[in-house]
Amino acid sequence: MKVGTERTSVLTLEAILFPTPIPQPLLRKPVTQRRWPVSWAFVWAFFSCSSPSSADFILVGGRIHTLTEVGVVEAMAIRDGRILEVGNSPQIRRLASTRTRVLELDGRPVYPGFGDAHAHLLGVGMATEVWTDLVGTASLSEVISRTVLRAQQLPPGAWVLGRGWDQNDWEDNRFPHHSSLSTALPDRPALLLRVDGHALLANEAAMRAAGVDERTPDPPGGRILRNSDGGLTGVFLDGAMALVSQAQPPPNAATLRRALVAGIQAFHSQGFTSVHVAGIDSTAWKILQETARDDVLSLRVHGMIEGSDVDFLRQQLQRGPILDFENRGVLALSSIKLYADGALGSRGAALLEDYSDDAGNRGLILTSEEDIRRITEQALRSGFQVGTHAIGDRGIRFSLNAFAAARAAVPQAKDPRLRIEHAQVVHLDDIHRFQELGVLPLMQTQHMVSDYPWFLDRVGKQRAKGAYAWRRFRDAGCILPGGSDAPVERVDFAGQYLAAVARRGHTQ
Repeated sequence: MKVGTERTSVLTLEAILFPTPIPQPLLRKPVTQRRWPVSWAFVWAFFSCSSPSSADFILVGGRIHTLTEVGVVEAMAIRDGRILEVGNSPQIRRLASTRTRVLELDGRPVYPGFGDAHAHLLGVGMATEVWTDLVGTASLSEVISRTVLRAQQLPPGAWVLGRGWDQNDWEDNRFPHHSSLSTALPDRPALLLRVDGHALLANEAAMRAAGVDERTPDPPGGRILRNSDGGLTGVFLDGAMALVSQAQPPPNAATLRRALVAGIQAFHSQGFTSVHVAGIDSTAWKILQETARDDVLSLRVHGMIEGSDVDFLRQQLQRGPILDFENRGVLALSSIKLYADGALGSRGAALLEDYSDDAGNRGLILTSEEDIRRITEQALRSGFQVGTHAIGDRGIRFSLNAFAAARAAVPQAKDPRLRIEHAQVVHLDDIHRFQELGVLPLMQTQHMVSDYPWFLDRVGKQRAKGAYAWRRFRDAGCILPGGSDAPVERVDFAGQYLAAVARRGHTQ
């Protein structure tokens, strides 16, 4: 696929992967003359080529990438949501009847459905259904303006939730202070997540509702940012975020279901047919099960258990992995998500040396090396895989150490496929260890584009040599699964490829 400088428009023909009707509006959508790719959700359940039955839908005159020994073909027939036959256009046209819909591709390519190896499905839906959109705000005042506008649309007493601010994009790129937000919303609690989800800004009403004040200590794996006199700034990092968020009324089941459906639609709109959901707690798991039973879950979900949901984790470790929930072909729960450190943008990623722009700060450890080893060992014995969020070189190194110890303790584990989620700043001495240990670096290329304006200030030129180093990983023989980390980044398949190949975004 050729990736240009403008956003690629994708004609997405859904529901081939699962036995649901092909959406009629999409089937009727005219094909433009521009040679843009068509994304197709393939299932490799080929029926006999000699079947006399006619097709429901036919694609002809294209370049269809089967990713099998068949190679690239020009035509394909579909019946009952399954691939009936592939071949040349005359061969496939014989399967047409008066009821068959035929799409002329005019030489355009067709690809198997895309898979996102690391995203937050509910978070994507919450970003459109619940949270105030703060992405792209150029100042704290703009953040507050959007938040106040959202508050005016909510019923009395409802908390105002938002996500997407990034102080690195502001002229004053220091962390914000709650004073202006508290003045604008003196009585209504507001919680505003940073774009990476590793920091939040709370107003005074929210802190008061949570019982947080100057005497509240920093929790393990978290930090409360304070004024020089010890007063609260309203910014809470990583493990400290729960101190205020726990007071927030949880969303009801209807809201979560609505968010899930919105997330599914967002991925389908970009041609994605499967997603590895990085962090599923017991509540999200219940919603996913219900939508699977109701045939609403039209996206194949590979779930990772949220390691911080201790009771749910313990329960599932005892039960073992679910490779195909109720044989529906859409839902699995076979991995565990842990957190070694925080994020670079909020200076919570754990580094071996101080941040270049913050002397004395080496980030936060959210889960110790010993705990990662212990949980990974339990997971391998129970048949689960483990993916550990590790962004800084220190977090990555001790996660690799923990994985190595766990593998040695459970050598009989088959295809454990351990993963380091993000692997953004890797010490050059550790890149080869990924291949030696069979650990996958789960990298999101769009992070490089987003972080570029301030990244060198954070880590300096020397550490940057091991940052966003997908070529070094590839040369070391590693497999590089791709992902978006949405809603931290956009659900945008073309943007991922553009960042990987050209190291720039759509607007650069």
